[in-house]
Amino acid sequence: MIGVSKLLIGAQSESDGLRYRDAEKAEVEQIKHHAGDVKSNKPILVWNMTKQCNLKCVHCYATATSHTDEGELSTDEAKGLIEDIAAYGCPVLLFSGGEPFMRKDMLELAEYADSLGLRPVISTNGTLITEEKARAANKAGVKYIGVSLDGLEEVNDRFRGVQGAFEKAVKGMRNSLKAGVKTGLRFTITKHNQDDLPGVLLKLKEIEVNRCCVYHLDYAGRGKDIVQHDLTPEESRKAISTYFELTRMHHDQGFPIETLLVGNYCDAGFLYLTLLEQDEGRAEWAYELLKRNGGDGTGETIANVDHRGDIHANQFWQDHSFGNVRERPFGEIWDDTTDPIMRGLKNKGDYITGRCAADSCRFFEICKGGSRVRSLAVTGDVWASDPACYLTDEEIRSA
Repeated sequence: MIGVSKLLIGAQSESDGLRYRDAEKAEVEQIKHHAGDVKSNKPILVWNMTKQCNLKCVHCYATATSHTDEGELSTDEAKGLIEDIAAYGCPVLLFSGGEPFMRKDMLELAEYADSLGLRPVISTNGTLITEEKARAANKAGVKYIGVSLDGLEEVNDRFRGVQGAFEKAVKGMRNSLKAGVKTGLRFTITKHNQDDLPGVLLKLKEIEVNRCCVYHLDYAGRGKDIVQHDLTPEESRKAISTYFELTRMHHDQGFPIETLLVGNYCDAGFLYLTLLEQDEGRAEWAYELLKRNGGDGTGETIANVDHRGDIHANQFWQDHSFGNVRERPFGEIWDDTTDPIMRGLKNKGDYITGRCAADSCRFFEICKGGSRVRSLAVTGDVWASDPACYLTDEEIRSA
């Protein structure tokens, strides 16, 4: 996750301590939040706690269904997982799905996570966040709710497969904010919604949501079926440049929105090159923070457990499991590098090939080769270069 507003204009964020590890301690220590300053290099855990969902999103990486899977972890098993990852030192537990609000015990589990020192956050489509549920989430200790929207009303509802999803999600965000829970947006950018991004940011300003995470499409789940709708390199450059401009514009106009990019770490190199044209000093400062961020954290700073308890390198890579929490503790599985993929993910510089290799790209240390999921989906080779890198050969060539 790349903090655009932080790196572009110096805006502070609650998550600076997590995102940049030990960098800028004097500044980061001024920012008080539940997770505190970084206490370890343990991964943030995304838990897809259910496969059930009330929507039918065309790009759903989890291939969610309308029904509950019988193999879901029970409440007691889930509490065991939470105890396990808390003891291991994971700083954040992100409840996802499917749609996490479909599980009746979600807020009970969030409260349990909070009691053990984890930072509980929720990723949701927002349509089920009533005023009552929002208040209950606040009471349970939920620190953040990220709501997914993929365009303005017409485009979003087409993506989400249910008419009225946009208005319900907006209402859910309003309810969350009213209850005192920090709330943000998740926006997966494609050919069909890139033009909606300025309007979506204006909508956030209207409802006073001041955080926006723009995701690149990862070719997983139903996302594999819409690869042709991903942005071309030229479209990516234009869309990300526009996002930078929108960030500056809104801050200049008094709307201090936190903007972030997720899912394609060539964005880090592009941000650096953009800053280099404007302010060399800020560019080098940003580069140091991007080094602390460490690039794509698959298998390192991000982990995933699915609804059945299988452990994956990240939430988008659910067709390869390293083990199951019903059989072995999470930390034991996560630290086990006998699996060649896990070994490679923890030593990416020795494995990734092509133009994304460590000796081919000068931005490797702030990108780490991009998405292994996209590489595998397009080439069949998990260590091949990320096909969605939009930087030119000249730009990535060692200076």
